[in-house]
Amino acid sequence: MSTTAAAPSGLDEGSEAAELSRLIDHERYPLEGRDLPASDSRHAAYWNVVEHARSGLRSDGCAVLKRFVTPDGVRQLNEEIVAAKPQTHFSTQVINPYFHTHVNAEFGDDHPVNTFTERSSGFIPGDAWPPVCAIDAVFRAPQLCRLLADCLEIDDLHCYADPLAGLTANILDPGQQFPWHFDTNDFAVTVLVQPADEGGLFEYAPAVRSADDEGFETIGGLLAGGRDGVHTLDLQPGDLQIFRGRYSLHRVTRVAASSQPRHAAIFAYTHQPGVIGRVERTRQLFGRVLTEHEEAERSRVREDDLLD
Repeated sequence: MSTTAAAPSGLDEGSEAAELSRLIDHERYPLEGRDLPASDSRHAAYWNVVEHARSGLRSDGCAVLKRFVTPDGVRQLNEEIVAAKPQTHFSTQVINPYFHTHVNAEFGDDHPVNTFTERSSGFIPGDAWPPVCAIDAVFRAPQLCRLLADCLEIDDLHCYADPLAGLTANILDPGQQFPWHFDTNDFAVTVLVQPADEGGLFEYAPAVRSADDEGFETIGGLLAGGRDGVHTLDLQPGDLQIFRGRYSLHRVTRVAASSQPRHAAIFAYTHQPGVIGRVERTRQLFGRVLTEHEEAERSRVREDDLLD
């Protein structure tokens, strides 16, 4: 197995290990256990975590590692998010589940492609974080990359090379929501850092489409308010979620007007190194694109024919 994740600039190997032991609950999640002898209890504990995650991912495309980040780590991650929050790109759009904003005349008015809902949220871009910070230390930890690869049952995992979307935080201020949508990536990794007091719940309907079937009928029912097959997660601060959002419709419900903001760290990884995000989605989420995005768009090859 090969995993690629550079240590945060300015941290040597010893400092990195000490930082991770403070940020990640190593009693519950002994990341070092994978390489220990089978006779060591930490080895069994590691693989128990992996099997638990694999079970969830196989059954409905979602796994939650409860209290993965320590309370002290949660506090520090939230302090860093609050410090970077002035650089958040907030936007309000009406989008369909595929992030499109315009009516498609090829489909009827009540078709999912022409069903639009308010998206009002913000993203802190990857270039907003300082060179050395706790959120980056967790994201780039080779031990975490290796654990995630084992959970996803893949050989190679790399930190998303996108300079804006690799390491981000999603912000939902009071009154904001992230409506039903699909991801462009096969999977996403998030850590809930600060939950809303009311609202801000993660909901998903697993496997409503596939690479060769858009599943419009099922999606239409959900957009109309149906609840068949919908899961609602009771995520708590420090919970790490692995989610296959390419084929599962999902949303974060509206945060109540009287609530504190919802903050979630988003750790993006890819099967191949050097991957850069799509221009259109990048501009929607971050309000800008860089030269790297424009160059990658010219040579991009799609892996499926889904709407997005």
